[in-house]
Amino acid sequence: MQTESYEVGEAGTADAGARRRLLRNETLIVLALSLGASGVSALIHFIGDVTKPGALKNQTAQIVESAAPGRPWLDLAWQVFYILSALAPVALVGYLLAREYVGMRAIGFDLTRPRRDLAWGAAVAAVIGGTGLAFYLGARGAGFNLTVVPESLPAVWWRIPVLIASAAQNAVLEEVIVVGYLLRRLGQLGWSANGALVASALLRGSYHLYQGIGGFVGNMAMGVVFVLLYRRWGRVGPLVAAHTLIDTVAFVGYALLAGKVGWLPTG
Repeated sequence: MQTESYEVGEAGTADAGARRRLLRNETLIVLALSLGASGVSALIHFIGDVTKPGALKNQTAQIVESAAPGRPWLDLAWQVFYILSALAPVALVGYLLAREYVGMRAIGFDLTRPRRDLAWGAAVAAVIGGTGLAFYLGARGAGFNLTVVPESLPAVWWRIPVLIASAAQNAVLEEVIVVGYLLRRLGQLGWSANGALVASALLRGSYHLYQGIGGFVGNMAMGVVFVLLYRRWGRVGPLVAAHTLIDTVAFVGYALLAGKVGWLPTG
């Protein structure tokens, strides 16, 4: 009987180890297909920018830009393609969570509380949006940031809808993967709460590094706040709402105000 119990224990340990390896590899694959790859790309961009002659603030970082200048219908097709393809990793996460028989509801990405999620999100956006803008202007003025150009789409009928859709896509991709999915997987892998918070915040900062040091630090700070709010609420829904509102104001506001107010840098 003792030998049999030992063998079962060994098998249980082996199964647990195999599961950890599968979860670790799965997490790395999801990140490699999404924001982890974006972080590496942003780092390469940043190295190129800091080694280029001239101050960072005299260089520009484009976010939503035209893919086919002078050809609006082709441009629209590309914009729709970019938005939908960027959401593929979110679909993958949904599938992986469904295989656990928990689905997206496990991270609070559902429509069970739409009004509350929107209300909480609007409150967060009001605080972080204004603070973020002030931090960006200060970082750029100090020479730590590039001039961020949120959008450079042609002035056609689909411009504003595409900007809003791009804002929503950014929000869904980032909050589902960087907060909901990543924190769940790191917890299952035995990470401490503080370790998972730091990893999530660093990841968020990394793929904004193309904007400069200011973009990295500012988004890292936002990442810390979002993780704390997620742990308090248990839902990414309000974070998606907040992020969508912040980016919508940035994209649409730039489209409407660029060149018309003196305090907004345009590159």
